[in-house]
Amino acid sequence: MVDITHKISTLRVATATAVVKVSKQETIDAVVNNLVPKGNVFEMAKTAGLFAVKNTHLSIPDCHPLPIEFTSVEYNIEGLDIHIIFKVKTVYKTGVEVEAMHGASIVALTMYDMLKPIDKEIEISTIKLINKEGGKSSFKNKFPNAIKAAVFVCSDSIFAGDKEDRSGKVIVEKLESHGVETSHYEIIPDELDIIQEKTKAFAEENQLVIFTGGTGLSPRDVTPEALAPLLESRIPGIEEAIRSYGQERMPYAMLSRSVAGTLGKTLVLALPGSTNGVRESMDAIFPHVLHVFHILKGKNHDSL
Repeated sequence: MVDITHKISTLRVATATAVVKVSKQETIDAVVNNLVPKGNVFEMAKTAGLFAVKNTHLSIPDCHPLPIEFTSVEYNIEGLDIHIIFKVKTVYKTGVEVEAMHGASIVALTMYDMLKPIDKEIEISTIKLINKEGGKSSFKNKFPNAIKAAVFVCSDSIFAGDKEDRSGKVIVEKLESHGVETSHYEIIPDELDIIQEKTKAFAEENQLVIFTGGTGLSPRDVTPEALAPLLESRIPGIEEAIRSYGQERMPYAMLSRSVAGTLGKTLVLALPGSTNGVRESMDAIFPHVLHVFHILKGKNHDSL
């Protein structure tokens, strides 16, 4: 199966449809009036669909087992066509499009099985997805101009040439994958005044200023202390999202002192210095954190 361990959980919704075409009005009448010998077609087919959607991963090899938290089945009769509308919801890392289509198809097959003794010319058609919400397509941030970022690696040892930078390069790669341009990349020592100087200088022409390193608990880890007096608004939700995401994957994440806040119209982030720590921090908040630039421009949430 596709690796989804790096994804975050969001509300996912999918609606699918299928059509059962019967050959005569008598079949429709039997369904509506509950006169089908095998039982109540609508209720039996619905039950079959509910079982099916919860077990999609057992039938489709690449589907992940996931919690199904809501399912609804509706019917709409148009002439000799019975339209099935199947809706599924979950809060998870991946969507439920296949689950909805699987459910709709099993409802249709159940109806076929129950109706075939009284109608030999039934046809199933048009199994398709009609709507989905909650994935990447639901949280796209469009900007007239490219978002620019300055990336700084805070490390005495890397600055001295004793070690090679990896975390800063991870940030640059992640930003590029989300359409953010890295205008500046630099390695600096763990010095409070240098961190402050770089923040003030590069916040003027970049919407993002990101530091990696200096967020631990050693005496030389001073990035949070350097940024605290400069930031106009702290954003605890971003900090909480980073630590919560990391804690689910590494128990030491609770010891990180990641920082997020604004300086003017610029978002300033201080992320862990370890390669895995910074990668997980970026996965935790990107690309959704870019929504902050719409808010900083004065737009409300509902208008976006």
